[in-house]
Amino acid sequence: MSLIEVKHLRKEYPNITPLKDVNAYVDRGEVISIIGPSGTGKSTFLRCLNRLETPTSGQILVDGQDMCAPDVNLDLMRRKMGMVFQSFNLFDHLLVAENIMLGPTRLLGMGKQEAYELSLKLLKQVGLKDKALNYPRELSGGQKQRVAIARGLAMSPDILLFDEPTSALDPTMVSEVLSVMKNLAERGLTMLVVTHEMRFARDASTRVFYMDRGELWEAGPPEQIFEHPLRQETYDFIFRVRSWKWEIHDVDFDYHAMMASLEGFCLRQFLARRVTNACQVVVEEVVSQYLVPIAQERGIVDPNVELTLSIGEGGERASLKLDFRTLVNAGMTMEDVKTRADALSKGLLFGFTEEPEMIEPGVLVCTVG
Repeated sequence: MSLIEVKHLRKEYPNITPLKDVNAYVDRGEVISIIGPSGTGKSTFLRCLNRLETPTSGQILVDGQDMCAPDVNLDLMRRKMGMVFQSFNLFDHLLVAENIMLGPTRLLGMGKQEAYELSLKLLKQVGLKDKALNYPRELSGGQKQRVAIARGLAMSPDILLFDEPTSALDPTMVSEVLSVMKNLAERGLTMLVVTHEMRFARDASTRVFYMDRGELWEAGPPEQIFEHPLRQETYDFIFRVRSWKWEIHDVDFDYHAMMASLEGFCLRQFLARRVTNACQVVVEEVVSQYLVPIAQERGIVDPNVELTLSIGEGGERASLKLDFRTLVNAGMTMEDVKTRADALSKGLLFGFTEEPEMIEPGVLVCTVG
């Protein structure tokens, strides 16, 4: 018997139905990543599992007991499920250790000394033992989320639920939280994770759920979902989240915003640093030092340059496409283009695994890795 069985789960609100007919199972020890577009019921699904939301209809069986039954002991059943929220939900007036001790002392009747020793053990597990006597306000966002994970573990749950645990974090803090989560996965803890971190979903999950329009549209091993999805909608979503696009419609565009957006995308995708650096150099050299100055020389106010960065499997390669056909149509000569492409091919930029290819006049593709 599966640890969790969900049968025909439905959740309705007066003006919206976030869950229409969800059927799923989770075996003990599985790590399930739940992905999909925003507003498709992923967080509602998680909140229904531990009855923070009351389903309209359907069954949620946890160890064979129906969480939706009228006579269910919710307090007892919820102890089987720890919950980690995107906004941490720590008590600012309590020390870090006290935040973790709260559940064991109030709900399990654990003595304060035992609960304190447990908090130190869990804080050590998430790399924050030295922060036990700090207040949450003294921690970074990544540290707060690690404390929240330790708090979720304090009740010794059978299942740990994560609702977008990194969405409120700066990209530089995401990796520290995901590292803790991967460590928990390796220890065999059953986890359900609503996430937009595709690298985590691909590398740490036993299965991936793709949700769309209030239903579970596809479930399978990461290789299937990311490389051989069965549904076109899954493919379209995966391609979209693994691609970065930026359009330049003014010669006085915000260069710093573009580079920050590019770097943030690379961080979220765990793109190798050398690949990230190569992409940044390509954008700097081709866009800022070549395309935009040519547009200025020709009096073109809107250069209409489009950049698309697509991530390859494993994050070790990336394909950067630069579309500047508007400039070609407005008078940029093919001799200009050819000269620049030749310079790229001769190694003016570093990091290329293949020669840049002009796939059509005004469309240059650079493969970096």
